[in-house]
Amino acid sequence: MKRPRLPRWLYPGMHLKRWLLLLFVGIAILGLGAAIFIRDLYRTNAADEIPIVFWLTGAWLEPQIRAGLVAAIGIILTAVGMWGLMRSVVSPFIARGDSVMEVLYTKRYLARGPRIVAIGGGTGLSTLLRGLKGYSGNITAVVAVADDGGSSGQLRQQLGIVPPGDIRNCIAALADAEPLMTQLMQYRFPPGSGLDNHAFGNLFIAAMTAVTGDFEEAVRESNRVLAVRGQVLPATSVPLNLSAQLASGRHLYGQVGIASADEPIERVFIEPADVRANGEALERILEAEMIVIGPGSLFSSILPNLLISDVRDALAAAPGIKVYVCNVATQPGETEKMSASEHLRALFDHVGDDLIDYVIVNHSTDARRPVGWRAQPVEVDVRHLEELPVVIIEEDVIDPSNAHRHDPAKLATALMRLQQEDRVDRQRQRRIRRPAAHAS
Repeated sequence: MKRPRLPRWLYPGMHLKRWLLLLFVGIAILGLGAAIFIRDLYRTNAADEIPIVFWLTGAWLEPQIRAGLVAAIGIILTAVGMWGLMRSVVSPFIARGDSVMEVLYTKRYLARGPRIVAIGGGTGLSTLLRGLKGYSGNITAVVAVADDGGSSGQLRQQLGIVPPGDIRNCIAALADAEPLMTQLMQYRFPPGSGLDNHAFGNLFIAAMTAVTGDFEEAVRESNRVLAVRGQVLPATSVPLNLSAQLASGRHLYGQVGIASADEPIERVFIEPADVRANGEALERILEAEMIVIGPGSLFSSILPNLLISDVRDALAAAPGIKVYVCNVATQPGETEKMSASEHLRALFDHVGDDLIDYVIVNHSTDARRPVGWRAQPVEVDVRHLEELPVVIIEEDVIDPSNAHRHDPAKLATALMRLQQEDRVDRQRQRRIRRPAAHAS
């Protein structure tokens, strides 16, 4: 017959018993203060009290002062006991340097945040995620898998896996340990190391794929191991090949080739055209309260996701609001000289004009422009935008130190404000909302 064992919380070294005892003592003293107050309220004889308790609790004081003092001591001891008990319970799950309140904020407040799906790729999507993770822990990034250059292209060719580069960027952006995790995931091995030009994050995902035997499972486990706030999902588990038809009728092949186009792009295509989307990504789209498309490279990062028929159908059926975040700067070769309305028309030409409810464009022109960059600010041609079936939202969403990048915090704030306003007002009438300073 087994001897009865103590409950685990009574084991030595658990740092729980002392706080439980203090909590019980505090509650008992608080109750004593209440009893003294009630005795005085009903004018009960003080001699009825236990003598030692009567003298230890300030027999020489006025009854009201005595009751308040005892109750205050009980409240303090109860609060200290609860705080110590909470720290002892939560501390094993807190990373070094974090506070209890930060953990509670992350686990409780962010867990109640809106369900958001962000669709895209490249640096634009990771910038968006870096801002959104401060508002919700229910974020899903659906990432393009058409990259064929750099470290991702090498791993794709050598190992036959889905290119991990954009997924790596998104995992780094959503990681709780960011920016340290960003430095680790983006670290590139030096020339002559045998791993020239490879990013550590790409190799990590490639190794995880080999361990799990499945790319989607590898990304899922990477989300868990790296404490990602939300989840990152590939749009499909099949590497996509991109091609583009230019204005002259000429064709370009591959994401790298399309990004360096020397004339306007008329249309892009994915191969295989009938590829199946990630089932979990489709579920998240259908459940989302808000779906954000962009920012990012229009033809090589955003459209490859939307050209997957399953993704397009899920977007059409999703009840959440759909927002297109227009780039703040053109991309030499890919979107050179394209205005905001031309970005949107190119999107509509590929997937139809019924998938977007709102478009966010930047109205600020005060940001610093990097020296030597060929890119130009995207022209916000309001008159032409008004002709399109979307609600136009003008906001200051630009990084003040770099006119070619969105500011994560500004963009996330604008999106969350829009999501809250849409919940209150479901009548999606076409309008232009400008900041008060710009209103006529």
